[in-house]
Amino acid sequence: MDLRDYTNLYKENLLQDVIPFWLKHSRDDQFGGYLTCLDQEGKVFDTDKFIWLQGRQVWCFAMLYNKVEQKQEWLNFAIQGAEFLKAHGKDAEGNWYFSLTRAGQPLVQPYNIFSDCFAAMAFGQLYQATNNKAYGQLAVDTFHNILRRQNNPKGIYAKAFPGTRPLQGFSLPMILCNLVLEMEHLLDAELVDSTIAHGIKTVMEVFYQPDLGIVLENVTPEGAFSDSFEGRLVNPGHGLEAMWFIMDLATRKNDQELIKKAVDISLQLLEYGWDKQHGGIFYFLDVKGYPPQQLEWDQKLWWVHIETIITLLKGYLHTGDERCWQWFEKVHQYTWQHFPDPENGEWFGYLNRQGEVLLPLKGGKWKGCFHVPRGLYQGWKTLEAIAQKYPSLTLQEK
Repeated sequence: MDLRDYTNLYKENLLQDVIPFWLKHSRDDQFGGYLTCLDQEGKVFDTDKFIWLQGRQVWCFAMLYNKVEQKQEWLNFAIQGAEFLKAHGKDAEGNWYFSLTRAGQPLVQPYNIFSDCFAAMAFGQLYQATNNKAYGQLAVDTFHNILRRQNNPKGIYAKAFPGTRPLQGFSLPMILCNLVLEMEHLLDAELVDSTIAHGIKTVMEVFYQPDLGIVLENVTPEGAFSDSFEGRLVNPGHGLEAMWFIMDLATRKNDQELIKKAVDISLQLLEYGWDKQHGGIFYFLDVKGYPPQQLEWDQKLWWVHIETIITLLKGYLHTGDERCWQWFEKVHQYTWQHFPDPENGEWFGYLNRQGEVLLPLKGGKWKGCFHVPRGLYQGWKTLEAIAQKYPSLTLQEK
């Protein structure tokens, strides 16, 4: 395969396979929003609606409308989800629920701040498509609510006993690194700059452990290592996804040194997280090599692999580091051999350690219309940028 083949593969899988799958199977014409629990063929097997998956799907179709083609079908599909969210998605204080019934009644309380993150992303992107001020205001209000809650995101729903073993988690500062760029057009420039500076510092200096060469999921409030199940936990995919967020921020700042550091960390994480026996990237690992408490630790997940592909392509684009391209070929080959379903469309999400399909679903409580289409779009556009920057590049020359 040459660069053109790779580029066409990502573009065509996005526009001719994945997006049509969600348009065909997930629309809820009766109540609005999307049905995301879809089996291998796209049939609905559960009608509960999860706020972060609703928000992610609104974002996806609004993004395609803004960046690929102004297709009315895509915009209408995004608006359908947004109006359902606007009508049913949040409590009186503006916190977004975790899940709703099909008709929109609250099922699970707003304990999970990622519902808010993806609602903000959704309405920020949709505002760009529609110039609807209500959407823009909802995005801004939600973003400020996230910042207010960031030091205690679960609030009354936190399970940990206060004070005994306080920990800060990696997920929220990582997501804010991406969310702030998604919403830059709606936010005060000073807030954008301070959020970016804080995000970079937190990811690269607090959670990244240079002596270990990995990114931890949880550290103490002071940024120190906690020798506990939570403190030893490594999610290689999270760290790898975060590194392309950091590269995007560094590109905005024209900080080549930061880009190089992100690339080096990515390669360390990938070397650490790669299953040398069966291929693919482990879901969870214990930094001391102990048995992880997550029983799904050795599964191979769709989002881990597609996000890693984005990171490697962006790393190669920005630095020309041959290691990024070599790893891209390796991860690409594993990913495309195991996850896409050529018979029914879209991608499987969950494989066992050996690479066999563990769950045949295409969407559920955690997997929706987000990582695959976003990854395919990012892959397509980054490959195009590589071809433009390195016009003489062909695989035969490597």
